[in-house]
Amino acid sequence: MKPAIRTVRFSWVDCAVIGAILVLGYLTLQVGKGTIVNIDPADVRDVDTDPAKLPYYAARSLLRMFLALAASVVFTFVYAYAAARSRRLERVLLPALDILQSVPVLGFLTVFVTFFVGLFPGSLLGLECAVVFAIFTAQAWNMTFGFYATLVSLPRELDELSRSFGFTRWMRFWRIEVPAGAIDLVWNGMMSFAGGWFMLVASEAVSVAGHEYAVPGLGSYAGTAIGDGDLDRIAWCILAMTITIVAVNFLFWRPLTAWAEKFKNEQAEANTVQRSYVLDFLRRSHLHHLIGSRTTRARNAIGRAASRLGRDDQTLRVDPSRRRAGDLLFGALVAALVVWGLLDLGIYLHRETGLSVFFHPLLLGLITLLRVLVIVGVSSVLWVPVGVWIGFSPPLTKVAQPVVQVLASFPANLLFPVAVWFFLRSGLSINVGSTFLMALGAQWYVLFNAIAGAMAVPTDLKEAMDDLGVRGWQRWRRFILPAVFPFYVTGGITASGGAWNASIVGEVVTYAGTTLTATGLGAYIFQASEQGDQPRLIAGITVMSFYVVTLNRLLWRPLYALAERRFTL
Repeated sequence: MKPAIRTVRFSWVDCAVIGAILVLGYLTLQVGKGTIVNIDPADVRDVDTDPAKLPYYAARSLLRMFLALAASVVFTFVYAYAAARSRRLERVLLPALDILQSVPVLGFLTVFVTFFVGLFPGSLLGLECAVVFAIFTAQAWNMTFGFYATLVSLPRELDELSRSFGFTRWMRFWRIEVPAGAIDLVWNGMMSFAGGWFMLVASEAVSVAGHEYAVPGLGSYAGTAIGDGDLDRIAWCILAMTITIVAVNFLFWRPLTAWAEKFKNEQAEANTVQRSYVLDFLRRSHLHHLIGSRTTRARNAIGRAASRLGRDDQTLRVDPSRRRAGDLLFGALVAALVVWGLLDLGIYLHRETGLSVFFHPLLLGLITLLRVLVIVGVSSVLWVPVGVWIGFSPPLTKVAQPVVQVLASFPANLLFPVAVWFFLRSGLSINVGSTFLMALGAQWYVLFNAIAGAMAVPTDLKEAMDDLGVRGWQRWRRFILPAVFPFYVTGGITASGGAWNASIVGEVVTYAGTTLTATGLGAYIFQASEQGDQPRLIAGITVMSFYVVTLNRLLWRPLYALAERRFTL
């Protein structure tokens, strides 16, 4: 009995962990108080750019980012699971996800700022909810695509293991499917978090229908400093954001990536593994054992309740005629809803401006489409080899991860002073320069997924290639490219969607009263949102959704099917 008592005896490590949790909870409560103050959101148009306020602004932005990340994880589990496990829902949810991915952040803000402000009148909470939702839209789609790809390409032996042991569907999800997608989920979560930083300026300071809204945070601070042309304040903001990103990487993402290594599907132990000082410290604590023992009864109760969802070894037998009838009924219902929505939209636009409002954005969309294809193509050639190189080397991953995280998180808006100066000085057209600004928000999806794919490759396969003497291009063609291909497809489809979203930021560059506008669909949507022109805004978003869905249907979905059919480990 005594040894058991000694195993749960608190040490100074446990006291330090408990103290850190209490301090974090206290700081969260103190920062959260600022979100529920009674104030008219319409009066909050800019923020104080005193550099002394930056630590507080960083805390406010981090709170929003982590709330959006938590919502994104829940959404990912529910949405991706439903799409992967229901043949009927898959036909609706995947096209819907394509559309949701294609709608720019400004499109969501235009609707939900008004909704949330009306939901919490006279309080800043409504505007805070709208900003968190906007950051959520910059994070969720990438994670959902990645986890869906994991579910539909689950290794056959894991599926057989679940069925042979008769796992409940609840057990299968938490013991088979989530661990199988853990590495990809962590790296896509990291990329999604970086995407949230990239869109922070557009989320925390926004102009909707002629009204300007802002909430205290690094994004709104940067937006105000850029509008004032204050280079000193911009430099302070860049420094604060860099320190914040590096700290979050060290305290949160680095421990997660090291922890996720345990879920790698391999038979031979790796020679080198990722390490995290924070994770090593937490593992010395007995607190997680204590929490686990105290929650055993609750977890068992949840497991018994979830067993009603069915067992994995029980196949559902449905009469083929009834299935066809159900498919027809479901398809007819979905088609009716889509036709009704399109008719209602067409009637509204015909009444306001006429259907000719679609012609101009359709032409502009072709120009932006060309930029998107160039970005995805160049990113694939450039970053897939780099991602494989990083992912195959744990020591290099340790060094590269914070650097890549900072680069991926860097908002394009903070480069506007340099961009305006360079474009005017060099004579480079904004129509060309906007492609580089858009790439800042898109290329990293390819890199992060390539790293995740390389890290998920079992060590025994790499050793087998070494023993067989497979080198050079043969190694890439026979081993590396097939191994990372499913991850690349996820990175490609999200990079494509990210590029379309980044066009809102990259095709209109403003600094200190100087505005450079490229020809493209992103600039069209940005100007429509600024002017509060609802028909043009709806037309622009609809056209962007059309291009994204068409590209996904013609290119990325066939690649998804190919990855599922031929390239699963």
